[in-house]
Amino acid sequence: MNSFWNCYKGKKVLITGHTGFKGSWLAIWLQQLGAEVYGYALAPNSNLDNFITCDLTNKINHYEGDVRDAKKMQAYFKSVQPDIAFHLAAQPLVLLSYQDPVGTFETNLMGTVNFFEAVKNTPSIKVAINVTSDKCYDNKEWVWGYRENDSMGGKDPYSASKGCSELITSSYLNSFFKDENTCLVASGRAGNVIGGGDWAQDRILPDYFRSVKANQKLMIRNPHATRPWQHVLEPLSGYLNLAAALWIKGRSFTGGWNFGPEDTSNYSVKELIEKILLIDSNGGYTTPELTEKPHEAALLKLDISKAVNQLNWRPVLSFDETVEFTVAGYKDDMNGGNMFSKRTEQITDYTNKAVSRGVAWATGYENK
Repeated sequence: MNSFWNCYKGKKVLITGHTGFKGSWLAIWLQQLGAEVYGYALAPNSNLDNFITCDLTNKINHYEGDVRDAKKMQAYFKSVQPDIAFHLAAQPLVLLSYQDPVGTFETNLMGTVNFFEAVKNTPSIKVAINVTSDKCYDNKEWVWGYRENDSMGGKDPYSASKGCSELITSSYLNSFFKDENTCLVASGRAGNVIGGGDWAQDRILPDYFRSVKANQKLMIRNPHATRPWQHVLEPLSGYLNLAAALWIKGRSFTGGWNFGPEDTSNYSVKELIEKILLIDSNGGYTTPELTEKPHEAALLKLDISKAVNQLNWRPVLSFDETVEFTVAGYKDDMNGGNMFSKRTEQITDYTNKAVSRGVAWATGYENK
């Protein structure tokens, strides 16, 4: 199958944050695409993590390191001499950013600086992608989606750190990577990503399935908060599509890109859980009144017109399919077995759906 124009076959691809949720799924997909995958990240948080259950230590080149350690990271980049680099290492949680703002800013700002310094000092790297978040935007909670040229910002430390990470990316792109024969740099901004293998604290789906395992009801703190929910494979297909376009077509694809669901896939937390209950009725939820809680945005949407029209990328799954893929992934987690095989089967299922729907990266059609 000619996914992403066979761009990754035989290439060295380095991922920071490969032990995390999205990073581990990206490592699996790249390995299936024929890439030689290298990872630089902290150790996994628990034995439930996707990286551990899929036994990625024995399937890719795994190296433990902190992105705040600039010298160590640069030394690893130079030793690997990768062709393509994806930066996914981050402190990814809003609530934790209130508890540890210093650590959040150190990781998400200086981690980004250290990544681009490592890229700048490793001439083998031809394409570098910084993965941030939809929360990088100055969220005014309006009803239309944010475009790539909207203002960066963020009220909470996590969101502010992601806005800063985007500004750092733009600064390095315009200061060090704007000339011919320099690395091609871009950023990917995704919505609320869900799927099997995510067992982080203070995230709605991991919390929900933990409550299912414990035979308890989940207490939802913000039931009416609306998010652009997407299965983890959706933004990953965007990042892979973007890096392939940069590799094949060049500089016109640098800069920031949104990878979110269709506008009709923005649902509230309550609607998401109720959709899950239609598929698997084992769980339940309550919505207690909280007298005081940290600020979290109630409404956030992405405009993906740029990626659809210029990159020729689009989402594959409907909201119902997104929930079905997610529930299937968590059932796999809870049933055990060969998790690496189950993840690759889901990637194949996703790719086959993309082929059947004529999505360019899956069918081999050239980018517009």
